[in-house]
Amino acid sequence: MALAVGVVGPEDLVQRVTAVGAPSGTTLLPLPYRHETEAVELVEQSHSDVDAFLFTGVVPYTIATEAGVIDRPAMYVSYDGATLLRALVELLRLGHNVTQFSIDTLRRSEVLETLIEAKLPTDRIEVLPYRPGLTSDDIVSFHRAARDKHDTKVAISCLGSAFHLIENEMPSVRLAPSRYSIRSTLQALILTTTGQHVGDAQVALGVIDLPEPDDALAADLITLGGSLAALPDGRHLVVTTRGLLEQATEQFSRMPLLDHLAARHSTAYVGFGVGRTAAEAEALARRAVGRAASIGSVAGVVSMSDDVEIVIEPTGDQPTTVRGTESLPLLARRVGLNTQTLARMRELTAALPDGLTTQDVADHLAVQLRTARRVLKRLERAGLAAPTGTQQHGRTGRPPTVYLIRL
Repeated sequence: MALAVGVVGPEDLVQRVTAVGAPSGTTLLPLPYRHETEAVELVEQSHSDVDAFLFTGVVPYTIATEAGVIDRPAMYVSYDGATLLRALVELLRLGHNVTQFSIDTLRRSEVLETLIEAKLPTDRIEVLPYRPGLTSDDIVSFHRAARDKHDTKVAISCLGSAFHLIENEMPSVRLAPSRYSIRSTLQALILTTTGQHVGDAQVALGVIDLPEPDDALAADLITLGGSLAALPDGRHLVVTTRGLLEQATEQFSRMPLLDHLAARHSTAYVGFGVGRTAAEAEALARRAVGRAASIGSVAGVVSMSDDVEIVIEPTGDQPTTVRGTESLPLLARRVGLNTQTLARMRELTAALPDGLTTQDVADHLAVQLRTARRVLKRLERAGLAAPTGTQQHGRTGRPPTVYLIRL
């Protein structure tokens, strides 16, 4: 299976990653930026070109994740202890004191563990771990304050934009991930992406229960690209794959098949099971069709092996999930947002059940207004958000739209 991996980061680190190379069957697509804030736009623009994203560090990865633009496997290359040790050796070679320095982005425990293993003192070391929202100006201020407070001799930075601001003020080193970290992260990302694609090929079995024979049923199932067979009890068995089922149901959001059946039959029950084996998928399908029969005269249910059931009704009604929070990963994949963003939106909806605005979303997610609009637009396209009016309160100018969110 050929995979395309987009490599996101500053140009020099992107070149470093692509120089390591990728296993056979994988293509690395360079996506360099001049400043880490461009990571969001790069990811958005390359969705149609790549199967996964590899970020050269935690900073662009976190920025893209917080913006909610990652909808496929993504990882970042970590800066392991060997990376820091290599930088310290280079500093020693240049005659610098490696017992007094300030370092950003890495966790304090990682830095201290590396120094202790190297039998170096840690009492004159200043560490600024990375957190969402931390800017290059914040990192520069940290290094300057560490220099003034403890007379630290060297600044070690993992962020290129910060490094370029301080390299002329004090001895500075910019960390770059080791070849080992790059290679191991890339291998893990490829395995994860391949596993997801294999998941799309999972067997999906459907059981259709109709009150009378239906000669048009086979034509209705063409979009599933599967086969149709009669069961001994008079019901129908559909054999397809998870990927085709997701495509035909628009990521389990609607089932056109139900509308066709409702037009021809007084009752129609459709149950699909997605499992690791054919036997498991069949058991889930039979359970799903029984669940559909308890809902209404025409209904469909998709049952997953992770104990998630999605109820789908005809005429375009949106699905509801039987198991609350367990549906978040599925909803995230359908909407095109990451699970963390969707969980935060669920928190906001609980706090503002009567409706919320773009500004509410921006404040709660700590993102820009344009990113908040994008989140709401994706929820609206998925049928999970709907504009219900505008917020007046004596405002001047165009009043903000109020959205009702259903998660």
